[in-house]
Amino acid sequence: MQSLLSVLVLGALTTKGMEDISMTMESLWCENSRMSTIKNELHDSVQTGPLDESLDEEQGGDHIDITPGMLYYGNTVTLLSTLNADGSTNLAPMSSTWALGNTIVLGMGLGSQTAQNLAERDEAVLNLPGPELWRQVESLGDMTGVRHARRQHGHGSIAVSDKFAAVGLTPERAESVHCMMVAEAGLQLELHIVSCRPDVQNSFVIAQAQVLHVHADPRIVLPGTSHVDPRRWKPLIYNFRHYHTLTAQVGESGITETPTTLGAHMR
Repeated sequence: MQSLLSVLVLGALTTKGMEDISMTMESLWCENSRMSTIKNELHDSVQTGPLDESLDEEQGGDHIDITPGMLYYGNTVTLLSTLNADGSTNLAPMSSTWALGNTIVLGMGLGSQTAQNLAERDEAVLNLPGPELWRQVESLGDMTGVRHARRQHGHGSIAVSDKFAAVGLTPERAESVHCMMVAEAGLQLELHIVSCRPDVQNSFVIAQAQVLHVHADPRIVLPGTSHVDPRRWKPLIYNFRHYHTLTAQVGESGITETPTTLGAHMR
């Protein structure tokens, strides 16, 4: 398949090549319906650029034992809004979150303003930024709402009271909680904190939260539905302390509620 794609791309350099490609594609389509996948891959390669070839054909062999300094193996970046004692909003980046049904699980370091706020007040907003906000996320990592700040997770500890203003984000009122949402975030989840307790090693805080409301940028929602369009929603990903986002679709679940033409031909 890879060699065929190379032929198609080279042929596209000339007008006649484009005509030949069209005739060849139609002919092959009659013989094998999987050619629709190739058409989509060719389109995706034009839209997103060349695929990452870091794992090429030379990669292989037995796995080796390693000891990474962290295990951020491709986590969704979030900005968590929590309520300070004076009624203002603290905003902190985090990537240790996951969802199960209507429950969100959050993990953060002990001693942070976020951990203190969650333990004392049972509300939060999980703001999910897109890749265009990675610089704001990184800047927030060096800020803290704790007056006597200390260095955490390799970041600095600059005491800042209004983090929204400090990084150029816009506060937006929530519907059911008092802390402010991030207007620029594609998704905003209002949360009710149900439990908040240390982990087994007493190094982190693990909180469980119930989702009260989900607010979405209408540009990433399929019209007339409550479904997020995965072709439009591109979350910010924290990949071993590097910022990434999603590339072209490679497949889809058999239970998806938003099937695509590409996924149908791959089953």
